[in-house]
Amino acid sequence: MILPNLKEAKQRTNKEVVIKTNEYHVDEELKSLGVNKKYFLKTYGCQMNEHDSENIKAILEEMSFTETDVMEDADFILLNTCAIRENAHNKVFGMVGRMKHLRETKPNLITGICGCMAQEETIVEEIMQKYKWLDIVFGTHNIHRLPQIIKEKLEKQKQEIEVFSIEGDIVENIPVKRDSKYKAWINIMYGCDKFCTYCIVPYTRGKQRSRTPEFILNEVRELIEDGYQEITLLGQNVNAYGKDLKIDYNMANLLEDVAKTGIARIRFVTSHPWDFTDEMIEIIKKYDNIMPYIHLPLQSGSDRILKLMGRRYTKESYLKLYKKLKEALPYSSITTDIIVGFPGETEDDFKETLEVVKECEYDSAFTFIFSPRIGTPAAKMEDHVSLEEKEKRLYELNELVNKYAKKANDKYLEKVVPVLIEGVSEKNPTMMMGYTDTMKLVNVKNAADFVGKIVNVKITDVKTWSLDGELVID
Repeated sequence: MILPNLKEAKQRTNKEVVIKTNEYHVDEELKSLGVNKKYFLKTYGCQMNEHDSENIKAILEEMSFTETDVMEDADFILLNTCAIRENAHNKVFGMVGRMKHLRETKPNLITGICGCMAQEETIVEEIMQKYKWLDIVFGTHNIHRLPQIIKEKLEKQKQEIEVFSIEGDIVENIPVKRDSKYKAWINIMYGCDKFCTYCIVPYTRGKQRSRTPEFILNEVRELIEDGYQEITLLGQNVNAYGKDLKIDYNMANLLEDVAKTGIARIRFVTSHPWDFTDEMIEIIKKYDNIMPYIHLPLQSGSDRILKLMGRRYTKESYLKLYKKLKEALPYSSITTDIIVGFPGETEDDFKETLEVVKECEYDSAFTFIFSPRIGTPAAKMEDHVSLEEKEKRLYELNELVNKYAKKANDKYLEKVVPVLIEGVSEKNPTMMMGYTDTMKLVNVKNAADFVGKIVNVKITDVKTWSLDGELVID
């Protein structure tokens, strides 16, 4: 049993990152463990978690498990968790309650939790005290060891917890079962060293460590050979890619090399304004296959709050970067993240945030009420703002965000835009859905024969969060 340790998770040293290419393996006797058995995997949180789940699915299927979307049919249930907000915690433990009820009728059911919540010391303590029937718990650093963790559980017949609170290495050659045949996530780096005062990620994901360009570019080329149209380069802070490598190679270099592979569409998330360079902007402008969509988290428009958050930029420098992007990429869409009710946020601080939103007129924004994470500096800050006031501010902010989202979408009416058709629309099963180059959701008529293809679509109707359109046949 290896338990998480918050103090150890905070450590940053000069220890060299090791690239491990032969770390993952499935023992021969484990390859048939899942024969005639089904697994159910529920994912919470960011794109990084979604991609981790793609690895987990591939590992389980190498062990002969088959996937099911019905939890009640599963022989193995695993929750891949997120630690960013309290709401995610509550949802996970709600699911854990359902899992316990299932065990009453399926005594051989294997249950588990993994991901960022599993990296939290207090969460694992709670699991050991209140949820002793949970079979396995593992974190973000040892997904590749899932077969061995399951084996340990079955052999010892007791709760198996294996969570490493380490800076981390890079494990290559973990298999992947991608959720899409047309779009793919590619990790370009792991961890984060920014230590924003509200954020638990540097503790749950380890230090910043970049994959070498060779591994990334090989993955891109393999995806091209498999017919993929779009890739998204993933990292907690992609703009800092390469800073930890021992070669003179950065995010701008990587973007250019990926663009030169000829893949139709390239996206990247998430960006930190602090590391967004002029060189990156020039590369995005230079290559048509780097999509004109930028996610640029603001978090707050108040310099005082930004300082308390440890964001290391000012309102002025953020707006300067925003204007640079819009001047270089006038067609681009820019989205953001904003936290409301950070400890000490006054009405004036909040109004400064609203002023930035009015100036930037974002295409959309992910907005949240501050959620304290145990172990982070912000969790210890005095907070005199009532929940009622925070909810009022969030409502006011969302009203403004919705206004500008609709305004941004209105510009697309009657225009012809490129759309990658992905599948059937959730809102209307008679239509297909896909995304524009600027990351606008479009529901398209008569496009069933074009799944996996980028087609021209004329926008015929505009809503706040989506567009309707029809194919333009040449």
